[in-house]
Amino acid sequence: MPMRCLVLHGPNLNLLGRREPQIYGSLTLAAVDRLVQEHGRRRGVRVECRQSNVEGQLIDWLQGAEREGFGGVVLNPGAFTHYSIALRDAVAGIGVPVVEVHLSNIHAREPWRHQSVIAAVARGQVLGFGPVSYLLGLEALIAVEGEARESREARQPRAPRARRPAPARAGRPSRR
Repeated sequence: MPMRCLVLHGPNLNLLGRREPQIYGSLTLAAVDRLVQEHGRRRGVRVECRQSNVEGQLIDWLQGAEREGFGGVVLNPGAFTHYSIALRDAVAGIGVPVVEVHLSNIHAREPWRHQSVIAAVARGQVLGFGPVSYLLGLEALIAVEGEARESREARQPRAPRARRPAPARAGRPSRR
């Protein structure tokens, strides 16, 4: 069964392509979603993308991710990055890894954008690469899932190997 990944876009990301293109680029959200889904398809991962301007909706989706069969979440929390303790607690409370992504480098922008309350509870953070940030976030989840699978397989007891009889040696008489 292929890995499933949930991509969540936070507030105002529905305005991609129109809102401050000098910072966020000219691709629309639909184009970013297609890019991520196509990348996932090439890597054997099913990607589902969702966007909401509502904090509670993002929390509901995070809390339901494992139940819905997602192996991880790529999350762009938008402005919630800087102050949503509720979103931070949702990320901390779920059983699947979350990679925080941002189109822009939040550390190279206004000082109030430098702080992420999500980063400390996310598996990792990718930022500043435009739409490629999402692809790198997906790659990180694929790597984390691979590590987890290898760890699970290493812990599984292995069946004992059947002993094979030694091959008979032709041409030599026995020295008994």
